[in-house]
Amino acid sequence: MQSMKYNYSVVMPCLNEEKTLATCIRKIHKSFLPLKRKYEIIVADNGSTDKSIQIAKKEGAKVVNVAEKGYGAALQAGICKAEGKYIIMGDADDSYDFLAIEPFVNKIEQGYDLVMGNRFAGRIMPGAMPWQHQFFGNPMLSLLGRIFFRSPVGDFYCGMRAFRKKAWDRMALQTTGMEYAIEMVAKASILNMKITEIPITLYKDGRQRRPHLRTWHDGFKTLHFMLLFAPNWLFLSPGLFLIFGGTILFSLTLVKPAHIFGINLDVHTLLISSTFISIGIQILFLGLFAKIFIHKYNLIPTTHLLAFTLIKNNLNRATLICGVALLIGLIIVAKTFLGWYQQGFGALDYSTTMRMVIPAAFLIQLGFQVFFNTFFLGVILLPRKSPF
Repeated sequence: MQSMKYNYSVVMPCLNEEKTLATCIRKIHKSFLPLKRKYEIIVADNGSTDKSIQIAKKEGAKVVNVAEKGYGAALQAGICKAEGKYIIMGDADDSYDFLAIEPFVNKIEQGYDLVMGNRFAGRIMPGAMPWQHQFFGNPMLSLLGRIFFRSPVGDFYCGMRAFRKKAWDRMALQTTGMEYAIEMVAKASILNMKITEIPITLYKDGRQRRPHLRTWHDGFKTLHFMLLFAPNWLFLSPGLFLIFGGTILFSLTLVKPAHIFGINLDVHTLLISSTFISIGIQILFLGLFAKIFIHKYNLIPTTHLLAFTLIKNNLNRATLICGVALLIGLIIVAKTFLGWYQQGFGALDYSTTMRMVIPAAFLIQLGFQVFFNTFFLGVILLPRKSPF
């Protein structure tokens, strides 16, 4: 295990930050001077072509060269090389005030695992954040993060934060892009780590060029990532909604047309409702597959081992049930065909016949669907041994 030579490691990702890097490093030195803590400054350079590397070394920072592109890749490499017990991270564009490090130090030394800056609880200076980020993108994504992960964090994207190196080890972060910041908060919340926030001020960065963040691309990427890490919201909720709604409509129209609030519901509704139920069941299976994959490869913590065991022990029973459903469906189809035969293959009563054909088709589809899904479930539940 790596020994900790320092109390703190301040890690900054860097890509062509020659205009602001020296200012950031000097502010860090100035902040730690009265704190009497041993610290190091790490500049995780992501391929700068300007004088950033020379400036970092001149100002007393350690430079870590990172070949893999991406905000997360740079931070990951820098933190790996950090020798501090606590990590403080922030951008090298002078948008975060490194003179305000002391509140992070105070909170992390109180026993918190992750201390987040919150720009919305503090102050956002004019021109420091695009209006679409400030009023829509960031608040909306942070709200979804609080809902999905039951997190107390109000500013998921804030780039200035402090955390314990041991806590970071437990998080086992995987992403390499801007979503790295989201993954850290998500995993800390899922792992029930001790998290707090402090208000900070965001300043207009001093680079005088376009920021690396791409509004729509990174926003949708973040939303996609959040949903992948929240399988209950991605699969369970819509799946149950479709099954519940479809079952109600199916029941109302199975025997005869229904009239609700002046609306006539007939066999068309019966067909659509059976489709809703089938789609909902498939979504639930996909959610189950996702949960098992997440657990087996330790992507995020899960506590559903009991559910997995129950499912694995009842695969044969599920196969039997789907066989019965398939048989009933085929019997109904045969009965309908016999009636058609007895009428000389002539015209049938549309409403009566469809009320037999649609449930039969649904049961046949359900039988095959559950049969093959349970077999695939059995495959991914096979015990896995390491090849090494």
